[in-house]
Parts: sequence; structure tokens; C-alpha cells
Amino acid sequence: MSKFYITTPIYYPSGNPHIGHCYTTVACDSIARYKRMQGYDVMFLTGTDEHGQKIEEKAKEKGVTPQQYVDDIVKVFKSLWSYMNISYDRYIRTTDDFHVQAVQKIFKELYDRGYIYKGEYKGKYCTPCESFWTQSQLDENGCCPECHREVKEASEEAYFFKMSPFADRIEKLLTETDYLQPKTRATELINNFIKPGLEDLCVSRTSFTWGIPVTFDPKHVVYVWVDALFNYCTALGYMNEAHDDFAKFWPADVHMVAKDIMRFHAIIWPAMLMAMDLPLPKHLAVHGWITFNGQKMSKSLGNVVDPFILGERYGADAIRYHILREMALGADSSFSNEIMINRINSDLANGLGNLVSRTVAMAAKYFGGTLPEEREAGEFDDELIAEATALRGKVDAFIDQTQINNALAEIFKVVSRANKYIDETTPWILGKDESKKARLATVLYNLLETIRIVSTLLSCFMPTTMPKVWEQIGAQESDISYENAGKFGVMPANVTVHKGDIIFPRIDVEKEIDELNKIIGGQSGEAEKADDGFEPAELGEEITIDDFAKSDLRVALVKACEKVKKSKKLLCLQLDDGFGGRQVVSGIAQWYKPEDLIGKKVIIVANLKPVKLCGVESNGMICAADAPDGSAKVIFPDQDLPCGSKIR
Repeated sequence: MSKFYITTPIYYPSGNPHIGHCYTTVACDSIARYKRMQGYDVMFLTGTDEHGQKIEEKAKEKGVTPQQYVDDIVKVFKSLWSYMNISYDRYIRTTDDFHVQAVQKIFKELYDRGYIYKGEYKGKYCTPCESFWTQSQLDENGCCPECHREVKEASEEAYFFKMSPFADRIEKLLTETDYLQPKTRATELINNFIKPGLEDLCVSRTSFTWGIPVTFDPKHVVYVWVDALFNYCTALGYMNEAHDDFAKFWPADVHMVAKDIMRFHAIIWPAMLMAMDLPLPKHLAVHGWITFNGQKMSKSLGNVVDPFILGERYGADAIRYHILREMALGADSSFSNEIMINRINSDLANGLGNLVSRTVAMAAKYFGGTLPEEREAGEFDDELIAEATALRGKVDAFIDQTQINNALAEIFKVVSRANKYIDETTPWILGKDESKKARLATVLYNLLETIRIVSTLLSCFMPTTMPKVWEQIGAQESDISYENAGKFGVMPANVTVHKGDIIFPRIDVEKEIDELNKIIGGQSGEAEKADDGFEPAELGEEITIDDFAKSDLRVALVKACEKVKKSKKLLCLQLDDGFGGRQVVSGIAQWYKPEDLIGKKVIIVANLKPVKLCGVESNGMICAADAPDGSAKVIFPDQDLPCGSKIR
């Protein structure tokens, strides 16, 4: 049996989890479930990174020990993962005795090999990120480049890990292999960290005590990245006797992380593994953030969304589906009440839920629930069957590329095709003609089989709801398997359906948005105001429909993006506009990083005359809206719209 090892990063329990924490874990869970369904022997690891100065400070504020503090937070994390049906195989805490002992051995081994030495650190330190930065790495405001909070001067005796010996090998890893997914992230890492010269990494601290003591110098505690990163190995039994499957599962097949810790996993982690002569993981999948009003979700910003509340209102599976469907690998995903509810309504209620309800209801109405065995083939059958049986291979390919949103898009193309098949074959008309009953039975059987295939694949993403679908369509346990998801005609010809509750009830959008806004406003400490103080700009001069028709608005995909060298405000975007591509320069650099836009669909004014901005030619304009804070917010259309689609 083939093995498959997939990991999330271990979460830093500095506060209760929110919806922004869920994506990585739900994504890894879905891939792990899919691989198990394919027959792999899967190890799915998650856990918590529990040491550090911030934990020590928060525990002191609450009047408890650091261990008591992390114990309480870990209970909440585990409760959330249970609620979201996360099927992890192992949960590691960096306070676990076996991990502590293993990290001490690893630190000593790196020291003995000459990769760790004692020195003194002087520089900028960000407490929330627990990261040291050089002056050149700070953002334009002199703050942390990751969280953009203030940094402080720090000076203390410390041990350092030598990074420079690994620079060439890491650059080749990022550029010449498919280790990093998406590979577009490699340029950013190489230009920002490798080309300027990899600086040695601080790997111990003396200014706090909540950490793993260095055995040969006890006033030092092991700093976060040696401690945290090696969890992927120690959880399998590396340098400890708690587990014994390191030889079986290492190297990992997929590490999945958010972009804010990409540097540590793409540069530091490979360097440490190279120093220990260990094989490197096969893939590092980097996703963006779930953002709220353009900002990363953060407790300190007051924009968190409680997944427990969302799950209570819509079910955990609907929340799982929404965050997986919206997030394109490498790009951010904007969360809003309206986007979430519209996605639930369009895909789950109107799409899958409607397909199941219509099919089961017609089988019950016209045949009392049990289909007759007589069959009559007809038009449109072959097309539906071909799409349904080809689906598994398409989903396989996207899962292997960790492109879950595309896998789900393929599944729901078949759902849409099945709903269209109903309209094409008009079973309600066939049901009025006794001589057409064999044809009607064929139509309904084809629909039930299509639902079986679709729901089998979807069970990895929505594990709670799909068994309810199987019960309604009359599928037996033996019908539901990876092998059968590639076949048509698995269920018996005389299958019996069972009408049940609506799988995904349709949501009243306006009413629900109003309710959610009140909840989220309450979470952030103040109820949302109906009047937010925003004064819209005055309306422009009145135009005719003919005037408007002169503007050609199109959907385009951002393939590449970089800052314009001579400007602090301009970004240069390379777009797939459906007509061979174009370059557009946009004055949005102060609000968007290049990596935030890559992989996103945007709306462009496609028929503007070319102009040069700071010497760079621009062939069009990105559409954006004025926000209340004076910023510009790019308008992102539905990611499913093809490039070149005309906006009207």
C-alpha cells in the first residue's frame, strides 16, 4: 500500500481560533480523506506550537502558568477541529515530552556538526511574529514585514544557525524543482532573501524562559523555528521512542502553509533538513489568507469571524465547502457574508441540493420510489454519462496539485450538467405518457448514478452531508468507493429512493446578511452602524446607454505582477484577457502586494488607448472602488468567469 504524509503547520495558540485558521486544516483534511479513499496509507498531522515569549506574556497577564494557558487554548482548537470533522491521525504539541527531548538532541547534533554557534544578536524584533529582522527587511514604515506592527531593538546572547552554506541548494530547490507550489512564489523568496545573502538565523533566546532548554547551555531556550519545524519529524518518532513510523512516512508528501510563514518553510526548513542529512519534503503548498474587508483576519484588528457561529447557522459542511471553493492556491480569498451566502445558495442549495430533491421527488412521484428495470436510451444520455465517468480523473489531477478549488469546480460542472439534463429530457412530460415510462426510468437512473458519483467525490470535502444524500438516492455502502466513482451503472436498476429533508435549504440573503453583520459587529466589540460615515462622491454627468457602451469592460486573470521600479504607487500586471494577453499599470501598490493579486480575476477597461506611466506601457485600467478609509479596493469578479468575458 502506498503511503501519503500531509501536514498543516502547528498553530500558535495565542488566542481562540477563527475562520481564518480553518482553511489549511480543512484543506489538508480533504486531501487526506481523498487519499484514503484512493487506498493510500495516510498520516495526517496537525498540532500546536506552544512555546515563546508571547505565550509567556499572555499567561502572565491572565495570572496562570504558560502550560495552563496553552492547555486551555488547545482544548478550543481541538474542539473546533472536531466540530469541522477534521480527521487528523496525529496531534502534536511542542510541550509533549518526546518532542522536547528530540529537539534537544537535534539542537545538539546541529551544534556538533558546526552549523550552530554562539554569538550576540542586535537588531529588530517583532514579538507577535517572534521574528528578528534586519533594517532592510522592514516595511516602508519601519515595521515588521509580516504583520506590519512595530518592532523593537533587541540585543542578547544567542546561538545562530548558519544559513549561507545552503543558499545555492535552496535556490535550485525553488527554481528547478516543483517543491514550491505555486512556483510563482519562488521569485519573491529569492529576490528578498537569497539574493541579498542569507543571514544566519537566531535559534536560541535568553530573554524569556518558556521554551525548551539547551542542554549544554541551560540559560538559553531553543528559539521557535528549530522547535516548531522539527515537529514534522518528531511526530513520526525521529530521535524519540514515542512513535516508530519515521522511516515509513518521511519525507512528507505535502506541507501546506499560509503565505506569512512561507519563508520559514521554503528556506529555513530545507536548510535545517540539509544540515541533518535528511530528505526534503516533496511539496510545499502555499495558500493566501482569508481576508475580511481586504485585511487578514486578526483578533487584534477586531475582524475575526467565529466558525462555531457560522457552523451553527449553516452546518460545518457548508462552511468547509465555501472556504475551499473560494481559495485559489497562492492567492487570498475575500470573506464576506454576501459571498458566503451566495455561494451556499448557488452551488449547494440551487445546484446540488436542488438536483437531489428534484430527482428523488420525481422517482417517488412517478414510480412510488422504486424504479422499474425496463430501460430506453435517448438523446443526451451519453453526454451526461461521459462527463460523470470522466470526473474522477479530473479531480485526481487537481488534488495532486493541491488545487482544491479547481477540483470542486469540476465536480459542480457535472452537477450543473445533471440539472441541465433534467431540463433537456423533461421527465415531467415523460411522466404523463405511460408509453414513455421506460425512458423516464432511464433518465431518473442516470441522474441517481450521477449524484452517486458526485457525492462520493464530495464526501472528502463535505463528510457529514454526503451520507444523507446516499440515503435519499438509495445508494448502499458497497456502491460508495473510489473505484465505483469511475463507473456508471453501479446501483441496481430497481433502486429505491427515500425522500428526506432538504439537503441545503436556500437562505434569505438580505435577512441573513443583516443578522450576520450584527453578530460580527458584536464580536469586534461594537455593533455595526447602518451609517458608517462614508460620503460617496457626487454622481458624474448623466450619460446615455450608447455612451456607456463605448467602454469595453472585460474579465482578466492576473498571471504575474511586480512593482514599477520608479514608482511607489504603481504595479505592473501581466494579464490573460482572453485575447492573447496584455500589460496594465495600476496605481494600487500602496494597498496591494503583487503576490496578493496573482491568480485573481479582475475587471479591466479593455479599450483605453495605451499610455506610458513612469516609462512603462499600460494597455487598459483595473476597475476599483473608493473605500471609506480612502483606499482603493480592486473589484474581483467570480473566479469561474472565463477570461475575456464582457461585463455589461
